[in-house]
Amino acid sequence: MSIVTLTLNPAIDQTIFINDFQLETVNRAYDLKNHAGGKGVNVASLLAATGHKVVATGFLGDQNAEIFDRLFAEKQIDDQFIRIPGQPRVGIKISDQQTQRTTEINLPGLTPTNAQLAAIHTTITRLAAENNQWFILAGNVPPGIPSTIYGQLIEIIQAAGKQVVLDTSGEALRYGLAAAPTIAKPNLAELEQFVGYPLTSEQAAEKAGRELLNHGIKIVVISMGEHGALFIDAEQSLVAIPPSVAVQSTVGAGDAMVAGLVAAQTQGLDLAASARLATAFAAAKITQLGSNLPANEIVAQIQAEVVVRPCNAQHDVLQWNSSQLKGVPL
Repeated sequence: MSIVTLTLNPAIDQTIFINDFQLETVNRAYDLKNHAGGKGVNVASLLAATGHKVVATGFLGDQNAEIFDRLFAEKQIDDQFIRIPGQPRVGIKISDQQTQRTTEINLPGLTPTNAQLAAIHTTITRLAAENNQWFILAGNVPPGIPSTIYGQLIEIIQAAGKQVVLDTSGEALRYGLAAAPTIAKPNLAELEQFVGYPLTSEQAAEKAGRELLNHGIKIVVISMGEHGALFIDAEQSLVAIPPSVAVQSTVGAGDAMVAGLVAAQTQGLDLAASARLATAFAAAKITQLGSNLPANEIVAQIQAEVVVRPCNAQHDVLQWNSSQLKGVPL
């Protein structure tokens, strides 16, 4: 049984390493690394590296795409991307190792034709009819694609009796949530945009997340930066807090959380164990460059140090603002 990831807007991630990065002045980089990226591609890579059979699809520019071809071959990922004319977009990541902060500049990407849009619907319909139980729809929607696309694809997948994880933002998130995916993973700022008001406490975030359950979503995971992540299902609400780790790059931490969450679901883990494994994936990921995890024993050690506690008023004393959250961008 395979896991399918959909990436409508993959990117070549260029990570530039600069110590003490400053705006409006000359900065001198000491290294540059390129990786095949995009949220769904990152999730596919992480799941494949941990022994899962993965199919990756979406739209991919047919020029300068060798970095993706190498990744798919190395990780034995079944490449079912629809090639479209042009080069994959570039995502520039400025990594400051001194402050452990990353600044991202994401370019818009390629616009598929109506025929190519129809082809992705056909591909998802075919994959949903095959022996694929989990589908991960991740990342932003490229220019020219209707924001309704995730919602449409979720309906196709669920009609085939399969499970869906949604990790996106903006209008694509709004339409996708309306189709009630199995699992939704917004971060705090994305959820604030969806509900239309600030979520200034852990309890406020939990209440907003629980509202999504009333519309048919089974599990909601809300990333809260330095405050950890909320894991909510019909029975309970839990907060998972990762241990401190040595940060190499924060790029892809949220994608690693999605990968860990789906890995947990394939193992039949309960919410607490799922929260612990997903958070361990995210914390382990930021110790590595690219879409890789450290050795299994290191992930297991981090997993053992993840703190999982109930969400309750006792831990809700401090008020906070989503635009000011620091730490791991899960």
